[in-house]
Amino acid sequence: MSRARVFEWFKRFKESRTTVECDEREGRPSTSRNEEMIQKIRTAIRGNRRLTIMELSNEFQISFRSVQTILTTDLDMRRVAAKFLPKLLSGEQKENRKQIATDLLECSESDDFFLKSIITGDETWVYGYDPETKVQSPQWKTSDSPRPKKARQVRSQVKVMLTVFLTTKVLFIMNAVRRKRPEFKESGSWKLHHDNAPAHSAHVVQQFLAKHGIPVVSQPPYSPDLAPYDFFLFPKIKMALKGKRFQDVDEIKQNATEQLRGVSKNDFHRCFQKWQERWRTCMDSEGAYFEGD
Repeated sequence: MSRARVFEWFKRFKESRTTVECDEREGRPSTSRNEEMIQKIRTAIRGNRRLTIMELSNEFQISFRSVQTILTTDLDMRRVAAKFLPKLLSGEQKENRKQIATDLLECSESDDFFLKSIITGDETWVYGYDPETKVQSPQWKTSDSPRPKKARQVRSQVKVMLTVFLTTKVLFIMNAVRRKRPEFKESGSWKLHHDNAPAHSAHVVQQFLAKHGIPVVSQPPYSPDLAPYDFFLFPKIKMALKGKRFQDVDEIKQNATEQLRGVSKNDFHRCFQKWQERWRTCMDSEGAYFEGD
């Protein structure tokens, strides 16, 4: 450094300066990232939320990086894929979901036996071969090895209908309820829960339930997030069977039954507790779907 520069730094340190970094300065004003440009991009995004960063960059003649910074930092946005829903719920359907969840939660909180008295049932197809998901099939590779490839596969034609009933502690696989749970001998001492599938809501089924005095726990339509089989049991069983090949119906039954019997009583108990928590979450979300948010 020059003699003058040495004297200058000596003076600065003598005046209590402790760093050799340059002082911050305003610098050249930005011509791309300013309030006017931020407002333009905000308006464009509100008009079409599918615009890409490159499209915005070309439209407003500013750099890709500037658009990216405006979107992520100034507007606090991130690009996400749309979430698939069972149905776009109307206001009436949301209110119905909220009301049923409220009623069930109140019953469970006021009566300790309410959840224990529910037997919930449903059915699903189990296939001789169900392809793996992408989450199940990744594998490690080195930087110089080719990317693994696999052919697109479809479910097999061989399949069997699995019908299951469960309570907080016990699983039934096509067995009589009263034989497995003797405390449910008396009519009205237990309640049936199932979804609104046509096989469950058919007139002949409603007549049978009414004839035998079996009360039914309400289930809002289009609500797999409030059905224990859809958010707990069937995904757990089917995920374990994906990617495996079974030769015939008997082998499918054997393996599906093994997976079912591997679910512990504590898992069933936690499932019913989670069901209760989902009623509360449904109320908090004003009846809207809440998974994935």
